[in-house]
Amino acid sequence: MMPRLVARSAACDCALALALVVSACASDTILPGMPREVTERKINPFELHEECLRLIPGDWLVYRFTAQRPVDFNIHYQEGKSVIMPVSQDKTTEDDATFRPLVARDYCLTWQAGREGAIIDYRILLNRSQR
Repeated sequence: MMPRLVARSAACDCALALALVVSACASDTILPGMPREVTERKINPFELHEECLRLIPGDWLVYRFTAQRPVDFNIHYQEGKSVIMPVSQDKTTEDDATFRPLVARDYCLTWQAGREGAIIDYRILLNRSQR
């Protein structure tokens, strides 16, 4: 009897943890017209940081970033097993641009640090066309 209660308790703990993760993701959604501004985001050596959002044709994404050390930056989406990168820059310390998607997909802005790691500041603003 006792192991069954422990198993149920563990299952409840897992369900609670999953609910917290899902709610944290939901609160991180980038909303149109509301800029996401992040300062001093540390990226450990050879690790990456991503901001992902759904974009559709007619949207435009205004972004800018600076990095204290060079990073590889891209905007990408998945097409089946392939990763498509409409924007890709290696070893850059800044960018300030507008991205307009040609297809509706979940896109990710990705910064990957090199062997020394990096600290980045960035601003992302999603603009949605009035339809």
